[in-house]
Amino acid sequence: MMDLLMTAPVASFIFAITIATSLWAFYNDTLYGNLILHPYSVSRGQRVYTVITSGMIHNDWMHLFFNMLSYYFFAFQLEPVLGHWQFGLLYTLSLILSDLPTVYKHRNDDWYHSLGASGAVSAVIFSYIMYNPMGSMYIMPFPFPIYSIVFGVLYLVYCNYASKRAQDNVNHDAHMFGALSGLLITIVLHPHIVNSFILQVSAVVQSWFH
Repeated sequence: MMDLLMTAPVASFIFAITIATSLWAFYNDTLYGNLILHPYSVSRGQRVYTVITSGMIHNDWMHLFFNMLSYYFFAFQLEPVLGHWQFGLLYTLSLILSDLPTVYKHRNDDWYHSLGASGAVSAVIFSYIMYNPMGSMYIMPFPFPIYSIVFGVLYLVYCNYASKRAQDNVNHDAHMFGALSGLLITIVLHPHIVNSFILQVSAVVQSWFH
């Protein structure tokens, strides 16, 4: 635990505050109502802060577990290579950017609310993939390791499916926009990563033919 605090202090803080706030909101309806995103209000200049605070709460235990597990696997490895303040910028900016399309889409839907850190978590995942696209990882239910770039594709396929079937407050649309935000912000911060990404993928593909 101390090692994580030393190498990834920003990721550790976000991890802790997100879990703590989510658990608190599970048992406090007033807090839950104050933090959840309401696009109708935001588009009218009210409760604008919820584009950030909605990422600190979750719909239920499974939603929280899935997001924080995904975050845990990638965030603590990403911060040391991306940089501390850069990681904080990536997470916060992606949280906001991934919510903006939802705010626009539902700007006239007074009934609609959404929540979750999905957009920012997606940004973290795809930022990490830029650094280590061919890293192997074990993901249930697959009994074999898969490349992180393959995980990213499967992740987006699932998110697209979930978005079309959504019947809850989870902002599934944020996954895609979060992923795009993560890629763009990473490239802006570290432009050289594009060449490194291409070289890593090319090296593995070439090895398949030798």
